[in-house]
Amino acid sequence: MFKKVLIANRGEIAVRIIRACKEMGITAVAVYSDVDRSALHVRYADEAYLIGPAPAPQSYLRGDVIIDIAKHCGAEAIHPGYGFLAENAEFAQAVVDAGLVFIGPGPAAMRAMGDKLAARNTVAATGIPVVPGTRDVVTTVAEAQAAAESLGYPVLIKAAAGGGGKGMREVYGSDELADALRIAASEATAAFGDGRLYIEKIIGDARHIEFQVLADGAGNVIHLGERECSIQRRHQKLIEESPSVVVDADLRRRMGEAAVRIAKAVGYVSAGTIEFLLDRDKNFYFLEMNTRLQVEHPVTEMVSGLDIVKEQLRIADGRRLRHSQSSITLKGWAIECRIAAEDPYNNFMPSVGVVQRVYEPSGPGVRVESGVYAGFEVSLYYDPLIAKLVVWGETRGEAILRMRRALREYRILGIKTNIPLHLHIMDMPRFIAGQIDTRFIESGLNISEESAQVEQNRQVAAITATLLAHERRRAALARAIVHSKEEHAAWRVAGRRNSLRPTDF
Repeated sequence: MFKKVLIANRGEIAVRIIRACKEMGITAVAVYSDVDRSALHVRYADEAYLIGPAPAPQSYLRGDVIIDIAKHCGAEAIHPGYGFLAENAEFAQAVVDAGLVFIGPGPAAMRAMGDKLAARNTVAATGIPVVPGTRDVVTTVAEAQAAAESLGYPVLIKAAAGGGGKGMREVYGSDELADALRIAASEATAAFGDGRLYIEKIIGDARHIEFQVLADGAGNVIHLGERECSIQRRHQKLIEESPSVVVDADLRRRMGEAAVRIAKAVGYVSAGTIEFLLDRDKNFYFLEMNTRLQVEHPVTEMVSGLDIVKEQLRIADGRRLRHSQSSITLKGWAIECRIAAEDPYNNFMPSVGVVQRVYEPSGPGVRVESGVYAGFEVSLYYDPLIAKLVVWGETRGEAILRMRRALREYRILGIKTNIPLHLHIMDMPRFIAGQIDTRFIESGLNISEESAQVEQNRQVAAITATLLAHERRRAALARAIVHSKEEHAAWRVAGRRNSLRPTDF
């Protein structure tokens, strides 16, 4: 096994990978920008190196600097996490050329599937249905106009090298097309250094269902079941769960087999995700493949019992998969809420500033993956995702109740977060009934300042009632002790429980 691994990322995912490395006896190396000097992943790592100024193009996207640091510190491998350079085939090739191991798929598979347009064409050749769309890049408004009219509005403009909702724009009419094309190209270029675009038909009332796959270098490929990722805002996932309420055993088998077939078609190695759209008639269409670790991988870990990051490390070290498809058993239900530094009551504006206090939930079936702590400064330079809250229950009902409880315990003071939004969704009848699709947020969410004030008033009332009950108890105890002749009565008034008799309570 590797002795030293460099994590080319930041935030909660860097912390997650560092923990896996430490549990496997691997020295973890962090990199950081100027504004991340005191970040949690820097504190947790065994070694840490400065890579540049705050803007990502000058730091976390500097693959040449990251490789130089890896060679300088003696790291044998680089784990890219997700985002930044995780799906950059040129970076993966540069890592290999430098004599290091890239913890992820090979550059060829990444080029085949990391490029969304190339992936669509590759999968279409296998006979697996794909979402209707263009086979080639659209470069002009005229080309886009012709494609959109052929597919029929509404359509979705997508970045060929994209992911995470970047470089994507929905278009409902020809008058919107030119501006949407320009904005999507600009956003894609800024996020991925690649402004190529293509167009897909928007499938109405669709669910976003994805399958986690693991593949080793010997050609063994398995899947770990599905994740329901339909609750999204502007194509950014908010809540994920595993399994899905609409996927039965037969559909899971068919979609899982398709996912494995797609991975084998490109000689895929490492952890990856095959994403599908599922229509109201339960017909599924290939959407794209994420050739990296997913943000939502913990929900699969919770129901499968596998540590996907450790599996990535083992596979990259040349080991065969330890599990066969028949040995994979999914148990219970897991839900993940992405905690972001943004204000859901102010059009999801990013919230920056210093975190004053953090109170994380705990207890049975609760998992928190976070990149913040009291005193940490959240900046505008990076994605607003600051933590993930994951719960497990024996049933979906128990998982929802546990998530409600955990969200109410979660406190991040000093900045705005979307925790109230998640609580609101957990209480919605449509969510509880599993009646969700990719338009859930736009069509069914009604969150306002008024509802925020109601929740805040409820919390204030609960705190006030607790303090009042506490003061009344102390006052009653003090009156009783006034007439007492016990030598240590003063300590009892001060509330020292070890000097109180059971009858005092």
